[in-house]
Amino acid sequence: MVAIKSVERHSRAERAGICAGDVLLSIDGHEINDVLDYGFYLTEKKIEVSVMRGGEKLSFTIKKDTYDDIGLCFETSLMDKKHHCENGCIFCFIDQNPKGMRPTIYFKDDDSRLSFIHGNYITLTNLQKHDIDRMIEMHISPINISVHTTDPELRVRMMKNKRAGDVLSYMEMLVRGGCELHCQIVLCRGINDGAALCRTMTDLSLLYPGVTSVSVVPAGLTGHREMLYPLSPFTPEECADIIKVVDEYGSMCLEKYGARIFRAADELFIKAGLPLPDAEYYGDYDQLDNGVGLVTSFIDEIDEELKFIDTYDFDPEKARHVSIATGEAASDVISAAVEKIRAVCYNLDCRVYTVKNNFFGGEVTVAGLLTGVDMAEQLRGKALGDELLIPPNTLRAEGDLFLCGHTPEWLSDELGVPVRAAGRTASEFISAVLGCADPGAGDDSQGAVYVNDIEEKD
Repeated sequence: MVAIKSVERHSRAERAGICAGDVLLSIDGHEINDVLDYGFYLTEKKIEVSVMRGGEKLSFTIKKDTYDDIGLCFETSLMDKKHHCENGCIFCFIDQNPKGMRPTIYFKDDDSRLSFIHGNYITLTNLQKHDIDRMIEMHISPINISVHTTDPELRVRMMKNKRAGDVLSYMEMLVRGGCELHCQIVLCRGINDGAALCRTMTDLSLLYPGVTSVSVVPAGLTGHREMLYPLSPFTPEECADIIKVVDEYGSMCLEKYGARIFRAADELFIKAGLPLPDAEYYGDYDQLDNGVGLVTSFIDEIDEELKFIDTYDFDPEKARHVSIATGEAASDVISAAVEKIRAVCYNLDCRVYTVKNNFFGGEVTVAGLLTGVDMAEQLRGKALGDELLIPPNTLRAEGDLFLCGHTPEWLSDELGVPVRAAGRTASEFISAVLGCADPGAGDDSQGAVYVNDIEEKD
């Protein structure tokens, strides 16, 4: 049962007689508890909607096209509260946040609905058999799963949840039910690497074609690990060894199945000092948000976009002075992209500044976790030109707050120059650097995600 917050004017629901304040009970006899139930059972061309109004049950018949909405609005996008994580993972990034940040930073979600809608990763530990059955019935796919290890006892120790080992069987159920799984392995040094990693990749490869991709990423460690499980970062040599093992398994799968399946995160290549693979290695780039192939796709997209530089509405005769702030991991990539743009836009003066993450400390080098405080302290007095461009992922979704709680306006006042998020795709990045409108703004295609969006994953 879900309360209806409002009903869109002139919608099918309003014309049928459904009102704000009604409680949605069912569609075609199926109980509605959240957005997945609602979306799935709404697809028939003729539906019977049952609501509760003032203690009386009412039913309405609505005719529509298959995928048409009927105009009901609810309190939240999920139609209920987010599901909270029930684990105590030894590597959890949220546990490593310093005090005093905005409250939402400390919320740990583990919600299968968000996995389908937004691509969040789930651990399966707060699901029951009926939840798995519902996901199969609704053909929810792909499902992003944080595996970390397929050794049941080790998974329990790593996640501090007694169900962590048992629920691995849910993956087999989902695969048998026709669901596609994207998995991640967050590696902790001396814990689930080495032989444990090999076992995990072997077990996951047996679930192909249900498991279509697996990313291997190092655990993100901040400087705020007081009273937490002792973890240490991988050395460059160890990162190179991990890449070698992952690629060996990937090559075996490529030969056996025609699909690589296993890929190491860009962060491992960067820390190892190894060149990143070309586009062919990454297949469909289905783990971009996990930092796998992000650099390669971004550079390739920059090259492709620059072939159409004439479509960008900028004055090549007008000098432009601009600066970009980025993290240590993305610095070389952003600098290379800027040089490519400067090669065809000769009046561009663009300086790239690498900002060290003192706020989080530790081994955090990704641009998406930079704060306004660090940028202000390290860029004050620098030649920033007419505008400072910042990674878009340093701000929350609304674009108004850094992780430290300050605003872009605050940073602008501190530095004395306008501050603007540089955009998420290659075309948006080029447009921001040139100071013009994005020619692809009306295009629904996503393009490559801006490399400055690399972020830590739990």
